[in-house]
Amino acid sequence: MHQSNFRVVGFTDRPSLEQVAEVARGHGLPLVDDLGSGNLLPSNSLLLGDEPSARESLAAGSDLDCFSGDKLLGGPQAGIVVGRAEHVERLRRHPLQRALRADKLTLAALEGTLALYLDPARACAEIPVLRMVDEPTEVVHARAERLAGLTGGTVEETVARVGGGALPLVELESFACAVEESLAARLRRAEPPVVGVVRDGRLLLDCRTLSDAEVDEVAAAVRACRSR
Repeated sequence: MHQSNFRVVGFTDRPSLEQVAEVARGHGLPLVDDLGSGNLLPSNSLLLGDEPSARESLAAGSDLDCFSGDKLLGGPQAGIVVGRAEHVERLRRHPLQRALRADKLTLAALEGTLALYLDPARACAEIPVLRMVDEPTEVVHARAERLAGLTGGTVEETVARVGGGALPLVELESFACAVEESLAARLRRAEPPVVGVVRDGRLLLDCRTLSDAEVDEVAAAVRACRSR
């Protein structure tokens, strides 16, 4: 089981997946690798560090991999199982499968997301979580300046984290638009809600988590909350 949202540091050791697979084969047991976050890009791509990919896990000897359709994969919330056909078929034929299977809308959203991975560059540009991880800091800074200009806030350097069940130790250089702390609760209750980080008496709106198209909407929410 991969440590998706925590790390054990210090004097620790663990066998490689290849070693575990060899032991499993020696005992005639199938090996199931719970990858957690669902990374489909090669390890060390972008800023994903040592986050394992499904392809690498299967190549190392795993018989079945399971991972999320959301998180790093960037699709709808779902569970995905890939691997040797005979094991996947046993799961498909299990009576619980009918109760746990994804609905048609989830499958359609998942298919649309997976189609983007046929072109990894396109996936990195169009899947929000991958775009946010890979976006150059100068682009984030420009977005923060634009939001600050629309709201009367100030630009502050900050640190973003991937979070969401993956890469717990990875920190990303980022920039935020800082506004008054008193807006925090009102913005959370706004429509749509705007969630920031309260730090040192200011509310930081991290612009790595915004798209260019959302800047005007966030600025309008800030102005509306100030007027109330």
